[in-house]
Amino acid sequence: MCIIFHEILEYDKCVGMLHQPGKYFNITGAKPKKVPLTFENAQKLATDFSTLFLISIYLFIQCYFNIAVNFDFTKNYLDLIVTYASVIYMLSRIDDKKAIVGMYNCAYEFSNGNSDPSFPRLGQMLIEYGHPWKKLSEEFGPHTKSVTEALLSLLMVYPPFMLKNPPMWNASLRFYRIHRIISYNVNSLSSHLFISRYSKCIPDIKECKEYVIINCGALRREKRNFLRNALKELTKVLEDEPALLGPKALFVFMALSFSRDEVLWLAENIPKTKTPEDYADSQMAELLYYMEKLRTLLAQHRYVIQRYHLQYLSQYDALALNDTIQGMYVCPEEESVLMSSFVSTLCNHNNPSKVMPTITDLMTQCFCIHQAYTSIGKAPLSLKDYPELATVMNMAQFHTRMMDNVNELLCETADLSILCFHARVFEKLFSQSSEDVSMQRYLTAFPVICSHFSQRLHILCPEETEDIENQSLKLCVTFLEEISRQTCTVVLEICAEQYNLHEKLLPKHSAETISTARNKKLKKSLPKKADVPKEKPGTESLRKDKVIVTNLDKMHQALTELCTSYSICADFTVFKHIIVPAEFLLAQLEIRLNKVIVQMANYNQRTHEIARPSDLLAGIQAYVTSLHSLSCYVNIDVTRLVKSVLLQQMQPLDSYGAQTITTLYTNWFLEGLLRQASSALIVHCPTTQCFVNQNTENEQSFHAEEYSDICGLRSLAELIGPFGLKFLNENLMWHIISQVGELKKLVSDNMDALVQMRANYDNPEAMSDLQKKLTGSENVLKRMTIVGVILSFRSMIQDALEEVNIMDRHCPFLMRPIKCLKDFIYPDGDIKVTLGVYEMASAAGLPCEIDPALVSAIANMQTGEEEFKITCLLLVFIAVSLPTLCLDPNSFYSREHGGHQNNIHCLATAVNHLAAAMFTVQRKNIQTQLQEFLKVASSILLQLGQNVERVEIKNRDSVYLLLHMIVEQSPFLSQDMLEMCFPYVLLRNAYREVHKTFIHTMG
Repeated sequence: MCIIFHEILEYDKCVGMLHQPGKYFNITGAKPKKVPLTFENAQKLATDFSTLFLISIYLFIQCYFNIAVNFDFTKNYLDLIVTYASVIYMLSRIDDKKAIVGMYNCAYEFSNGNSDPSFPRLGQMLIEYGHPWKKLSEEFGPHTKSVTEALLSLLMVYPPFMLKNPPMWNASLRFYRIHRIISYNVNSLSSHLFISRYSKCIPDIKECKEYVIINCGALRREKRNFLRNALKELTKVLEDEPALLGPKALFVFMALSFSRDEVLWLAENIPKTKTPEDYADSQMAELLYYMEKLRTLLAQHRYVIQRYHLQYLSQYDALALNDTIQGMYVCPEEESVLMSSFVSTLCNHNNPSKVMPTITDLMTQCFCIHQAYTSIGKAPLSLKDYPELATVMNMAQFHTRMMDNVNELLCETADLSILCFHARVFEKLFSQSSEDVSMQRYLTAFPVICSHFSQRLHILCPEETEDIENQSLKLCVTFLEEISRQTCTVVLEICAEQYNLHEKLLPKHSAETISTARNKKLKKSLPKKADVPKEKPGTESLRKDKVIVTNLDKMHQALTELCTSYSICADFTVFKHIIVPAEFLLAQLEIRLNKVIVQMANYNQRTHEIARPSDLLAGIQAYVTSLHSLSCYVNIDVTRLVKSVLLQQMQPLDSYGAQTITTLYTNWFLEGLLRQASSALIVHCPTTQCFVNQNTENEQSFHAEEYSDICGLRSLAELIGPFGLKFLNENLMWHIISQVGELKKLVSDNMDALVQMRANYDNPEAMSDLQKKLTGSENVLKRMTIVGVILSFRSMIQDALEEVNIMDRHCPFLMRPIKCLKDFIYPDGDIKVTLGVYEMASAAGLPCEIDPALVSAIANMQTGEEEFKITCLLLVFIAVSLPTLCLDPNSFYSREHGGHQNNIHCLATAVNHLAAAMFTVQRKNIQTQLQEFLKVASSILLQLGQNVERVEIKNRDSVYLLLHMIVEQSPFLSQDMLEMCFPYVLLRNAYREVHKTFIHTMG
């Protein structure tokens, strides 16, 4: 009998795959390393089962089956029957199976010259099992007594009220799962089988079915409510006293089993009824959460369970088994020796480190063999006559399984991996739970359940591995992204609220308060009663009643609930993929925060409107301050998040290819500010180091000083940093190079005249004749002015970058060596080394004698050997064109601004920077060439003093000041060089005249 029993066990192992077959059946007859289920294998399996059942009918009739007496023996017998019936029914569900088998046989015959040997028997099986339940009922006819006896023994396992109440029994067995995605309606099957013999039972079955549909949903709903509270209390107790897991482990497994059954029942039973609310559970997340908490507790405190049950086996089970043996009035010698060996084995093993790897397998096999041996009808020792012995043996076997088979027990009692084949239902349950605010703290249980799906894999179905893995990861990522999205939305709403409160404290809103206080001091008329005064910042913090709940309080409560869900586990594994829920939140915050910062800039390309850099910086600081409070709720690195986002905003595009504030501000300053400054609608003001609007009839859409003052540019440097300023400088250089290209064309057009003027600059008569031949003098000065405006703006942002000390704050260990290198480098040395050091220093915000960015840009546009000649002639062209500036009425010097009204004072910056860059590229002496320019310009301007009656003398004094500005701003020229060419007395008189004009105008 033991041999037959082990044969049954082996068959059961072989067909364990039948609960997890592949999506397709292999009909090729190939034999891969992992053999999938084929028609031929199924036919052999059915034949072997039929043979086994026919041979063992006599043995099974003599066996005694009772779940409470010989648990493993009875359980394996029922599992064997269920497995066989499942595979037969599953094969019957395959469409066109006869055509598939016939086509395969034809192909086999064409290839081998004869038909497949297994084809006749396979075809006969398909015909015989066309109606599977009818055929199975015939095959299991001889086993009716054994199966009935085994089923009735379940009375001790299932709740008594379910067996005594037929409708409830039908409710519990309404659907039976044949396969993970194939279920069979028990009511339909009963009606079909009873129609021939027990037709009177059909109305009762229909009545039961209607009763089930009406009442089953409400019954299960209440059961889930009870289990939620029970699991919650059980978790709290065990978290407080983990030592109770030893004696109360069975209750934990029972709770998990009951909860698992309810979750799977809801996933597989959603009929169309008049009460759909009974089948919609918005609190499913809580039940899953506490199931996972119990699983985690069992895994964390496994040693407690093992130690407790090891002591229980040696100190109680062994003694109880010994007392039971001693109390038996009949005990054959063989059974006595076997059970005495059980007792001695249990007593001798009391060291967990030595016993755990082997005791469970040893004791389980011994108990199984003993149950099978004592369950035969004519056995010397009948186990059913000694129920106390059966109870002790079953208990001892359970205790041995608790030693090192806790994971196996968890798979049997809490396995939810079947949900991977009910993805839509699973997603619906998640959606329902996420809509309930009280369930948000439990939402992470859904993605954690996806880690169970790997248990659905089977060695005989390798083709399913990839599909199940993809499905598991897809569901897991979907759930985590939704949780992160909800959390991110609440976080950013809180940040936006804090930003609004912080925005009220900005200095620009203080004017109204100051005006009100001043009027009150001067005792002016108060506003009318209809004018309600605005609330002062901070009034929202005054709360008269603690019962009042503000919108900010609600958002903080929602954030607390959502962040609590991340505490269920720091990470978990799904198919060898380590999932960290907090990283999903960081990724979502990074995406949303990038979008929020760009939205806060309020850039309008059509109207060229954008937020002030100082206001945007204040807003970002408010957001960052609020974000740092997030670390109080969940363990995430907010500093890393903020650095990542701000670094992305310093690049032209973020990591997702969207525009950043660097691109927006670059476009605005180029298209909005500098374009109008090139047309003299906006004036560069050296006195206040900013750009200001001209007083014109057409009012500007923005105030230039609000964006280009020291505070604004420092804020811009803080926002876009060295990387962003580098991008801005590259765009500025592009515009400069385009102007330099046009200047070279003008020089080429006037090459002959300029060569003669360079040689005869000290001959007034010749110069007068040559000036008449020049064309495009105004164009040259206009383009040079544009270049000067751009370079002046670049100098301002470089100064702002140096003043904010970004590099000093973040990496002072780099700034000190850079400053030392810059101090010891001279332009007269190796030009490559000099430019390399200057480029590094310029990127850090340090001023340089030679602009490395401009040198690099000009070097890329060198075309021929005459570049040096063109550069020299360009300086001559600029010098001889200076008198034409006197004709412009806007060329007068403004003491208030410290410059000219048409921005010609920017010519000084343009001449110095361009000359230094061009002659550096051409490896020429910069000082020598600038001295030549100074001589030509001085000679031309001195000629203005000889023409007293000409129109050019109107703004002569203002133009004289350009020479002083060029020398003052140049690191290569000195005042002594200027006095050698141009009398200082003329400069002094020019300054006196422009200041008189200013005083007279102001008076």
